[in-house]
Amino acid sequence: MTAEGAEAAGGGMTAPAGPAGGRTAAPEAVATLPAWGLAAGAVSAVLVATALGAAEAVPGIALPGPLVEYGLPVLRVLLDLAAVAVVGLSFLPKLLGFDDPERTEPVMRRARPMAVTFAWAWAVLALVTIVFLTAELHAGALPTPGMIAGYVDEFGAGQGLLFSAACALAYAGIGLLAVRFGEKVPAELRIVIALFGLLPIPVTGHALESVWHDPVMISMELHVLGAAAWTGGLAAIALLTARNRELLARILPRFSRLATIALVVVGVSGLVNGLATMALTPGVELPGDLLTSEYGLLVVAKVALTALLVPLAAHIRFRLLPRIERRETTAIAGWAAAEVTVMGLAYGVAVALTTAGIPPA
Repeated sequence: MTAEGAEAAGGGMTAPAGPAGGRTAAPEAVATLPAWGLAAGAVSAVLVATALGAAEAVPGIALPGPLVEYGLPVLRVLLDLAAVAVVGLSFLPKLLGFDDPERTEPVMRRARPMAVTFAWAWAVLALVTIVFLTAELHAGALPTPGMIAGYVDEFGAGQGLLFSAACALAYAGIGLLAVRFGEKVPAELRIVIALFGLLPIPVTGHALESVWHDPVMISMELHVLGAAAWTGGLAAIALLTARNRELLARILPRFSRLATIALVVVGVSGLVNGLATMALTPGVELPGDLLTSEYGLLVVAKVALTALLVPLAAHIRFRLLPRIERRETTAIAGWAAAEVTVMGLAYGVAVALTTAGIPPA
């Protein structure tokens, strides 16, 4: 099917309504496709990667049970997605602007409580992840409060997740104020807290002991922030504004500029992070280990998924955006769902990378 045919097929699900709101008659299910695609892609990717990389039993060494082995990566990816949702919903008022509250405020009245809900989920998932990490460390034993406290005290991953949970709870509190008082609670404050809560997440992966530790960590932070803004922003736009042509014409050009920057940052930093982590690990040989190790194959998969995002993003930017600016019918929800689903797959692979062994490890 040609791109025009796909747009016509998807566009058939939308039709203009009265001039008052610019709202179309797209079914609610179509608008939620990106959110479901993001979650399904992320969870399926991390489960497949976990199954393929499952450790073999070694006599005398206890391995975590299936609940921990598969539950921990799923928790990690759901934690990432909750944080991504908070970031995307936080950027929404800045993208919508504040000059036409009659059109934008109905959207924000939906977005603000959603952001609070996802912030609570973020905090709970971060805390439960600490419990599962403790269980992974003490395989075969039920984690006790003492074990959990010891894990947090000893490991940076536990401390990072605890700090991230605290930021999520702080966001939930400020978000409740925004639900009540609207944009009198600055959007910039919510954005800063959400992004700040993401910063500890990279330290929950592989530790890298090298003089290049700090530059690589900065690159990882940029990667996480860029991916969250891009993925969360697109998902929020598709979910809350795809059925309103007037708002979509207002918000998508602004987001397109942000997405272009994020694509460059995410692509470059992701490639640098993966290759640097392998290159700075003693005993690893590049490029050979890229195709002979679990970690290397996951790096290749993530780079391939990022590359796949380029034509999808380009189609929205150069084919759909001009039509959206003319207030024409498009299949934006379907194309956004495709792009966000690939992003979800990349998130699943990214979580698998944090647990994959780097040979000779």
